[in-house]
Amino acid sequence: MRTGTKAVSISLSTTDIRCAECPIRHRAVCSNCNEEELQQLDQIKYYRTYAPGQTIAWAGDELTFVGSVVRGVASLSQTMEDGRTQMVGLLLPSDFVGRPGRNSLPYDVTAVSEITLCCFRRKPFEKQLAATPHISERLLEMTLDDLDAAREWMLILGRKTAREKIASLLTIIARREKSMEFAAQGDAVIIDLPLTREAMADYLGLTLETVSRQISALKREGLIQLDGKRRIIVPDMPALMDETGDDMDGGMIT
Repeated sequence: MRTGTKAVSISLSTTDIRCAECPIRHRAVCSNCNEEELQQLDQIKYYRTYAPGQTIAWAGDELTFVGSVVRGVASLSQTMEDGRTQMVGLLLPSDFVGRPGRNSLPYDVTAVSEITLCCFRRKPFEKQLAATPHISERLLEMTLDDLDAAREWMLILGRKTAREKIASLLTIIARREKSMEFAAQGDAVIIDLPLTREAMADYLGLTLETVSRQISALKREGLIQLDGKRRIIVPDMPALMDETGDDMDGGMIT
């Protein structure tokens, strides 16, 4: 049985965000498109916003659009027959929603924060995809990146300690938000955490108490600083990365 907040989207006019000024312009599925191709996409696009907790798509239901996350975060989750739910992924800005050639998704998509989607009507987008190599090539790149991310997450869930899981999640979000460039200069990295601690626990397969305890430990050791409930300041990003348990230099472990 489906539960949760009914999705109520608010459509925005296509003039609210110009492609040239779009915050994901150089990362999204349209990033390699030229001006003519962007104009063609503009004819089939529209914007929707969803409030936190609203369902963007139910697993198995027909999805009439595909699109990119412009702002905000959504979760991907699957529910078992007995009602147990597992969060299996996150959609961050520039991530793609939907599958061209398929009219449904195998998981529920739910807004974690207020989220804005740049949507394309599915059938016209599929035609545009076939006619525009720049879009199909970029979508393939993003699909392969998603595959790498899924494999990375298998390692995080299957082998890492609670401390390593928390450090890995923070590192992944920082990397996706393009904050890592500041780490090379020795500057602090600011992470606006898109998840509550409860959501982090669900995503990482931990208890809420364990998440809070590990965050407190990282703070106590000076690896992170807390600025309010959701903002985390990382004074030394390489030091936090050392806590992920990953083989950062690629050398043989002895």
